[in-house]
Amino acid sequence: MSTASSTESSSTQPDVPGTAPETARAEASEERAGRAPGRFGALVDRFGPALGAYAVVKAIGLTVFMLLLSHTGDYLKKQPGRGGGANAWDVLGTWDGVWYQRIAENGYDPQLIPLHGFPLASYYENSAAFFPLYPWLMRLVGAVTGLGPYGSGIVVSVLASLVAAAGIFAVAERLGGYRAGVIAAVLWGLFPGSGVEWAVYSDSLFVALSAWACYCVMTRRWLAAGLLALVAGLNRPTAAALIAAVSIAALVALVRRTDGVARPLTAMLITPWGLIGYIAWVGWRMGDWGGYFKLQQGAWNRYFDGGASTLRTIMDVITGHWTFWQSNPVPDLIAIALLMALPGLLVLLWRTRPPLVLWVYTALTIATALSSNQIFGNISRYLLPAFPLCIGLAVALRRVRTSSLAGLLAMPVLAAGWYAGYALFELGIP
Repeated sequence: MSTASSTESSSTQPDVPGTAPETARAEASEERAGRAPGRFGALVDRFGPALGAYAVVKAIGLTVFMLLLSHTGDYLKKQPGRGGGANAWDVLGTWDGVWYQRIAENGYDPQLIPLHGFPLASYYENSAAFFPLYPWLMRLVGAVTGLGPYGSGIVVSVLASLVAAAGIFAVAERLGGYRAGVIAAVLWGLFPGSGVEWAVYSDSLFVALSAWACYCVMTRRWLAAGLLALVAGLNRPTAAALIAAVSIAALVALVRRTDGVARPLTAMLITPWGLIGYIAWVGWRMGDWGGYFKLQQGAWNRYFDGGASTLRTIMDVITGHWTFWQSNPVPDLIAIALLMALPGLLVLLWRTRPPLVLWVYTALTIATALSSNQIFGNISRYLLPAFPLCIGLAVALRRVRTSSLAGLLAMPVLAAGWYAGYALFELGIP
């Protein structure tokens, strides 16, 4: 693992195993020669292929998802908000999406209301469990466009997913070149949990903030990295992984005096306040400073257990025992397949010699996903923010010819509508 690259000059291209300097210079020359005039043209030239490929992949997957929904019609038999609706596309606004729509319309009323008679629940569910940045943006889009909460949520998610894909491209480009960046953006769109990227979910927004925060650390833009981490703390509690990654990278830069004192120190000081601020506000409104965590555990059965439930569930799944809490066989098996692939993806990432910020962020994201009591089948979604896992594979695939690569990814592109969409929303609970 290389830690120095987290504080290297933004004008220096990191060494990439197997990439000759002549190849890198040739790629850079081709990029400069093909750019359209003007700043906007340069941005289109740089990010256009990655975003275009990502959008095509997502559109195909979404089409397959909708076709599967129409084929079975099962969504018509389910409760609205719980995988059901009047139309196939309504499914994209179910489960967590219902809560975000309620918040966008009505705001918050944090409360801890005791619930009796349920072995796994001690409090009624409350919207305070969902962080505010995404519904705030939904409300803003609704005010500007006139769209309702569902339409606003889809717009925010799609736009955020494009920003996320651009950030993933930018990070991967620094580690493996332009082609690797494009492939990484596509792979993120095919990840097992990627069905929520174009749904009324906050995941795309979080990955957009995380990817660009990591990129800012890699290019020594400390204030921007700190601000992005702060804002991410208003989006999801798992922003703790990003906050720690940015802070540790800033601390290393501070100790080594590679970027002075003020900028890394400021980044460290400002990163946690979005996360801390929201949790403190919820606690204050509830009259209980631990209210947020009590709500998560008492209403949603989500809490840190050191990985005990994950290990126990893995043993149940691989031995064919489907009696555990919230067992969903198909999503559970997809989660097992992803966990089997995880060591290989980490090895491929290690071969790219990523900077410290990516290592810390990836490791803590994985640790957070596996160390909490949760719905096991959602591991694919909880690991979606670990976008660096796509980068190592993208670098490994960058030398495959375009025609061969298209053939290699053709089936995952089609299948993503099933394993990342239908399986997640209809055969499980995302």
